[in-house]
Amino acid sequence: MRVLIVEDEAKIAQLLKRGLALEAFASDVCTSGEDALELVKDNEYQVMIVDRQLAGLIEGVEFCKELRRRGCLAPILLLTARDQLGDKVEGLNSGADDYMVKPFDFEELIARVRALARRPPEAHPVVLVFDEISLDTSHKSVVRAGQNVALTAKELSLLEYFMQHPQQILSKEAIIRRIWDYDAVVVSNNVEVHMRALRSKIDRPFRYPLIHTVKGLGYKLDKKPSI
Repeated sequence: MRVLIVEDEAKIAQLLKRGLALEAFASDVCTSGEDALELVKDNEYQVMIVDRQLAGLIEGVEFCKELRRRGCLAPILLLTARDQLGDKVEGLNSGADDYMVKPFDFEELIARVRALARRPPEAHPVVLVFDEISLDTSHKSVVRAGQNVALTAKELSLLEYFMQHPQQILSKEAIIRRIWDYDAVVVSNNVEVHMRALRSKIDRPFRYPLIHTVKGLGYKLDKKPSI
């Protein structure tokens, strides 16, 4: 198992690295969110241990959000000295999967790392984030650019599917298989009707669209074109 440690306190980072090595875990260490994002581009990690209070422009919560925006689903264990409920909620809502308060018991940390690594690959974070959109899959709520967006159950399912597969073309056939019941009678026109309704709420009122039609192939959730 390969673990990424993002910790700007050198002593803690080395303790984590040595302790993980004793458990037969390979690990990489970096001290900033900026460096961590570069490592994630070129490497695959089964778990990430991230300090919430990182130095630099990208602290722990922002790092989690940016990873989820990029579609990275690797489990994240967030470490912090903050033990208030609001801090924990914010950390988990940013895309982190687990939360530990410093000082922590190392045996418990190892147990949590193992538990996160056992999650199936298709497991997704409770809060999905892409560009301006965040979708809380637990509370079934959607926010774009700070505004709440009310969606029907089918529209929520569609948006969740797209946010689990950002920047990928999803065909109408794939959408039908994922969103509708096996025995439901669905034609491509049904998909078009629901997609129009979703886009009228999630795209039309805002500055630029994020759901795009790919002619002859399907639809894609993608960022605004470069200006």
